[in-house]
Amino acid sequence: MRFLGLIIGCVCMALLGVGCSDSDTTAGIEIGNPEVAKGLGLTADFSIDYSDTTQTPLAKSASSDENFVIDTFRVTLTEVRSFGSFYEGVLVNPENGLVIWPYKDSPVKVLPVSFTDGDVVEDAFENINLQAKARLKEIGVYFQIERKENFNAIYGRVRVDGKYVPFVYELSRFQLFTLRYRYSQFEVNDSTVNLSVAFRVHRFVDGLDFASAKVGEDGVIHIGRDSNEQIWEVLNERFVPSFQALRYEYTNDDGRTIIDYVDDVLNALNNVFNKNIVTNGKFNENNEDWFIWTQYRGAAEYSVIKESQSYVAQVRVTAGGDSAHSVQLLHENIPVVKGGRYKFIFTIWSDIETTVTARLGSSITYEKNGFEEKVKVKKTGQSFEKEFTADVTDPFGRLDLNLGLKKATFWIKDVQLIRLK
Repeated sequence: MRFLGLIIGCVCMALLGVGCSDSDTTAGIEIGNPEVAKGLGLTADFSIDYSDTTQTPLAKSASSDENFVIDTFRVTLTEVRSFGSFYEGVLVNPENGLVIWPYKDSPVKVLPVSFTDGDVVEDAFENINLQAKARLKEIGVYFQIERKENFNAIYGRVRVDGKYVPFVYELSRFQLFTLRYRYSQFEVNDSTVNLSVAFRVHRFVDGLDFASAKVGEDGVIHIGRDSNEQIWEVLNERFVPSFQALRYEYTNDDGRTIIDYVDDVLNALNNVFNKNIVTNGKFNENNEDWFIWTQYRGAAEYSVIKESQSYVAQVRVTAGGDSAHSVQLLHENIPVVKGGRYKFIFTIWSDIETTVTARLGSSITYEKNGFEEKVKVKKTGQSFEKEFTADVTDPFGRLDLNLGLKKATFWIKDVQLIRLK
C-alpha cells in the first residue's frame, strides 16, 4: 500500500472567516491546524508499553507478574519529518514531507534513543518550528538499526515454567524503519507538540509459545536466523506494527521495502458505522474544520449564520473565476477505507438556479476517491444523497464543494458522510 501520492503543491489560497454565532458573520482564522499554527516546537518521548493492544494515551509499566519483559531496546533516530497539505505558494513534495530535524544548526545529526530508559528528547529539538505553511497531518520519525552491541538486538526476560529466562531477539532482519503518527495522536501543550513513540509489548508477543523455545548453552533463548527461527519470523512480522503509529515503512536485510498501516490504529479510525464522520457537519461548533479555497480569479466570503434552531454555512461568491473549482468549500481529514460503502448527504440552495460539483478526493493528490457528482441547486433547499464505494484507503480524505463560475450566494447545511458497511 503506497503512502500519499506525489504532487507538487504550488497554489494560492484566500482563507476567510469561519465559525458560528448568533450574528451573521464570525471571526476570521488562519490557515493551518489552529492548535499548531502558532510556531510551536516539538518534543518526543520513547517508551515500552505493557498495556493491552488497544490504544492507550499513556504507556503502562510492566507488572510484577509480566510474562515477557524487555530490559534493553535501543535504536538510532536519524530524521523527523512533517507531512501536510499546502494552500500557499510553496513548492513541496507532500509524499516526502518536510525535514524538520536535523536542521541546519542541529547540535546532533543522529540521536541514539532508549525505549527501556524512557528517553525524552527536548534539547536536540529546541529549534524545531512546526509552523510550516501547511495543515499538519502527520509527523514521521525515521530510525536505523545499528550493528553495534546493544543496538542490534532486543534483550529481556521471558517467563518459562514459572521462572524468568533471558532472551535476545536479533534485529538483523531490519535496516531502517519509519513510523508516521496522525495529528490526533499528538499531545498539544502551551508551547510544544509532544509525540509519544511507544512499543507495545503485548502486540509484539501475545500468543507465542516460548516454553518450546530452545535455550542455549549459556542459558539464554537466542531468537534469530540460526536459533528459534519460527519465533524469530513471527516477531519480525510483528516488530514494526507493534509501535502505535498510524502507518509504517521498513527496509529489510534484502533491501526490500514494506509499507502498510498499523491495522488496529487504522481500524479505530475507520470502523465507525452509521455515524457522521464529517466533523461539524451542522456548523454549530466554533472550529476550523471548514474553510474556503479560491484560485483562478475566484473570490468568496464565508460565514455561518443562525437559522431558527440550526446553523447554515453561507458562501457568497463575489467572483466566479474560470472554473467550478475556482471557489471551493473544503473539509479535510475525512478517513475512508478501500471497499467501504458510504453515503454522502447535504442540503443546499442558492439565490440563483445553478449547478455545483460535490466530490470526495485526496487532500494531497486531489484525485477523486469514490464519487464526483454534479448537483442542481435551486432557490429552495434541496437534499442531495449519494452512495459510493471508496477506491483507496485514505485517512486524510477531503470533501470538496466546487462553487465557482458564477456570482451567487449559497447556503449549505446538514452535511453528512456515513459509513454503511
